[in-house]
Amino acid sequence: MHQMTLAEIARGLADKKFSSEELTKVLLARITQLDPQLNSFISLTEELAIEQAKAADVRRANGESGALLGAPIAHKDLFCTQGIRTSCGSKMLDNFKAPYDATVVAKLAAAGAVTLGKTNMDEFAMGSANESSWYGAVKNPWNLEHVPGGSSGGSAAAVAARLLPAATATDTGGSIRQPAAFTNLTGLKPTYGRVSRWGMIAYASSLDQGGPLARAAEDCAILLQGMAGFDQNDSTSIDEPVPDYSASLNTSLQGLRIGVPKEYFSAGLDPRIAELIQNSIKELQKLGAVIKEISLPNMQHAIPAYYVIAPAEASSNLSRFDGVRFGHRCEHPKDLIDLYKRSRGEGFGPEVQRRIMVGAYALSAGYYDAYYLKAQKIRRLVKNDFMAAFNEVDIILGPTTPNPAWKLGAKNSDPVAAYLEDVYTITANLAGLPGLSMPAGFVDGLPVGVQLLAPYFQEGRLLNVAHQYQLNTDWHTRTPTGF
Repeated sequence: MHQMTLAEIARGLADKKFSSEELTKVLLARITQLDPQLNSFISLTEELAIEQAKAADVRRANGESGALLGAPIAHKDLFCTQGIRTSCGSKMLDNFKAPYDATVVAKLAAAGAVTLGKTNMDEFAMGSANESSWYGAVKNPWNLEHVPGGSSGGSAAAVAARLLPAATATDTGGSIRQPAAFTNLTGLKPTYGRVSRWGMIAYASSLDQGGPLARAAEDCAILLQGMAGFDQNDSTSIDEPVPDYSASLNTSLQGLRIGVPKEYFSAGLDPRIAELIQNSIKELQKLGAVIKEISLPNMQHAIPAYYVIAPAEASSNLSRFDGVRFGHRCEHPKDLIDLYKRSRGEGFGPEVQRRIMVGAYALSAGYYDAYYLKAQKIRRLVKNDFMAAFNEVDIILGPTTPNPAWKLGAKNSDPVAAYLEDVYTITANLAGLPGLSMPAGFVDGLPVGVQLLAPYFQEGRLLNVAHQYQLNTDWHTRTPTGF
């Protein structure tokens, strides 16, 4: 049962081949058995899962249907879940139980999805390797000595190891797409504002976006359908109709114009990944797509701009964690200042502290114009490059990452080296565009992803291209040895 995709589970439940309760118990047992190797979960919610599964079975028996009704999933541990620990992978929130459900959690629960637990993540979603979690690093099921990517590495590792069919994730600079590439999954970052951020604990508010991680585009379409939609509680949510993402999966790619930026194939790209990307391009050409070389000239400025904007917003968002209202509080503070200093110093890990300090500096008097304002101007230039490109092409294709997953600890002493792994993904966040990573092959036994970008609210087009590609390739069906 654990090898079934989300779509296969939906069909099996509809045909009464098994019940949601049976499936949920199988997967919970599998998580208990195998997750100690991976460390992909922070919290398991067995009682809630069984309760939700039984309720889903009753709803089906009463004539209800739906692709997510009775389907087991997990949530990245920054989506608030009522009465359940929501830690953000941090000591700061280790004792925090959310008093309400995030909109994404509530929508998926209403659709009948079964929550198996909360997945591990980089602390406050800051990282590209899932090594900064207070609960320990997550291991890549394809090679337990390698990282699964971050910050949604727990969700990615759990789905890749067949512990569950799909999971929610978030993407601030590539944190859905990069783990998807490193673990042989399909991951989608929707258009900014497409999925509600209410109850999703913020890292960088103008960049964060929730989305699905699953084994195939067909599954991502099902999960996104349940996640997307306008939310009046979220001031950044956009009131745009949500199409039926599954309905457009089988649209022909004949005549589809695919742009390939020349800047993507620079000296920083592993030549073996470049070859796999070229193979993907040839496969899409067989399906009728037309390839055109394009240019994104301001891409070179994206990383420095991102690593000013994101830490600046993080320093503001994380100021609320001060030991006063909720979260970690130091013992026996001498006074209020001591309470603030020691609670934050003890509660936040090194990477979070680093980004808070960089952000506070960039926003400080005398430096705001030189750094933050300049970065926002570069952000506009990056967006303008994409708008110009989409006048010529329908989607943009390239590598998701410049290298395959690295060994655990290999970049710990050089944070900038880890930041550079986001070079292909962060531009979509700066511009607010939808982006998808899908499996494209292997290098030294480690998965590689190809990235697709589309104009605003064209998630359906990305899913369509990925689905057609996956009907004609089998990379996404490969399973890591031992799982």
